[in-house]
Amino acid sequence: MKPFLAPLITLVLCLSCSTGILSQSKAIDSLKKVLANKTFDNKKSISSTLRTLGVAYFEIGEFTQALSYYEKALKISKETNDEASTSRCLMNIGNVHLSNGNYPVAIDYLNQSLKISERINDTLMISFSLNNLGLIYRNLENFEKAISFSEKALEIQKNIGNKKGMAETLNSLGLLYIKIKDYEKAKKTLKEALTISQNINSEYIEGFTLNNIGYVYLNLKDYDKSLEYYIKAKKINLDINGKRALTVSYYGLAKALTHKKEFNKALPIALKSLQFSQELNMLGFEKDIQELLSIIYQNTGNYKEALTSYKQYRTLNDSLFNKKNTEKIAQLEAEYKYQQALDSASIRELKLTEQVSATSRDLAKSKQNYLWAIIGVLLISIILGSTIFFQKFKTIKAKNYTIATEQKLLRSQMTPHFIFNSLSVLQGMILNKEEKKSVSYLSKFSKLMRITLENSRDKLVLLSQELLAIENYLSLQNLENDAYQSKITVDDSIDSDKYLVPPMLMQPFVENAVEHAFNNEQSIKTIDIHLNYSNKNLICTITDNGIGINAQKGIKNANKTSLSTAITSERLKILSKDLKVNGWVTIEDRHKYNAQGTLVTLVIPYKLVET
Repeated sequence: MKPFLAPLITLVLCLSCSTGILSQSKAIDSLKKVLANKTFDNKKSISSTLRTLGVAYFEIGEFTQALSYYEKALKISKETNDEASTSRCLMNIGNVHLSNGNYPVAIDYLNQSLKISERINDTLMISFSLNNLGLIYRNLENFEKAISFSEKALEIQKNIGNKKGMAETLNSLGLLYIKIKDYEKAKKTLKEALTISQNINSEYIEGFTLNNIGYVYLNLKDYDKSLEYYIKAKKINLDINGKRALTVSYYGLAKALTHKKEFNKALPIALKSLQFSQELNMLGFEKDIQELLSIIYQNTGNYKEALTSYKQYRTLNDSLFNKKNTEKIAQLEAEYKYQQALDSASIRELKLTEQVSATSRDLAKSKQNYLWAIIGVLLISIILGSTIFFQKFKTIKAKNYTIATEQKLLRSQMTPHFIFNSLSVLQGMILNKEEKKSVSYLSKFSKLMRITLENSRDKLVLLSQELLAIENYLSLQNLENDAYQSKITVDDSIDSDKYLVPPMLMQPFVENAVEHAFNNEQSIKTIDIHLNYSNKNLICTITDNGIGINAQKGIKNANKTSLSTAITSERLKILSKDLKVNGWVTIEDRHKYNAQGTLVTLVIPYKLVET
């Protein structure tokens, strides 16, 4: 059986005083009544009540409601110049974005909170901000830096005697030790957190901690001990109605039972975990549950459901992979560079201001016109410096945008599904002893891979080379069963060896036609590619006789098509500026022309070969 890892749920420090979700629900009702009756003497009390409501919603996983109340509380705190309350509200808002995986925004809010807390010497808030920044670095897999933040936070919590903060921070450290596979240290740290949470009667923290200890024993392959802790966690999380933690409890129980080969017991528990993860929109968690379900169904002989779950797992895995990794790092780097630039500009501006003041005092007895001339020169310097700074920032931002777009392009050039399917077809030919056919297929596949990799290294390639890659791709698709009738035509006015074009512009749309344009019942499937040159524009049209783009929009996998279109559109904007040649793409349903299928019109930026 394939090994698999359990996902970890982050316990974010949120400055709450609750002992359970049921009590939180009662608190929400009571606080709403208080707000409705307007029984307040001042705005500070209103802000505190709004923030407490936000904390209550946060702990039951209602992040949208929590964010709404935090922002209202922040507005009042700023109006009343209450820095302590402002710091707490900023941290709470950062925690919501952290839980939603929006790390650049979370870092911004947490750093704002930390700056205020350090200014007013609020040690409790400093420790909370440090811990939550550590959580972000853990999610970015910078474990050394994350442990450093959490250890500093824990030291502050111990010094001020905050038991709840200690339990939460110990949980964070325990998860980090799991990440670096120091399971004994993780077990010791989490059991310390469990003892503290039980002493202070915090069922919310206790439920999370029991889940995490169960996960440690899963990694140690002590499945009976793991079941013992997950069962305890499930009972507590059911009592307090903590759905996020309960989702983890059900998943851990199902996984431990699967390892013990008790598949019939594991199945209903895994389905409960799947239900909760879908209700809470926990996509990463849902992906792992679908993988677990495919294993359970396979071992219970339900191969149809096993295949369905595996397909769902692959779909979720591809979706999360394409949307997150590359852009997240690029965004963080841009945020970091931008903040550094702002800090540097602020320091320079402060020094210039001090110079202006010193000059004014030294020249108080000299001529007034001379004084104003000096001040004018300094002001012009500030304006020029600011202009240069913002131009540099704009350039950095454009470069990061270009890098992110090119990285997304490389990931979308040839889908994992196509490579997997091609290798599966080749394997089938070999097993069926179709030597000649398999050799031909392997030759075409290797040629396509070589062309794709070579084209990926260059910014511009010959049009003839790009068309050769598309011909090989369509040939591979047809080699097994002649599924498609395809044709590539180039007008006589175009010499394909004289035009340099960006690589992999046409291929995503051809691949989309192959993957999404036709239904299984359609007998004749045609894909026509035509290139012509008109009004100094190199125009490529890709036409199919499939179901049409309007029908595709109702299909679940249509988001992959739109992702390819979005990436290509972004590339075209950048390439058009670089090459100073028109470039755009339009996609139309041929129904408007009284025909069947989809019409893609691609105006390709180009450069002529220098002779």
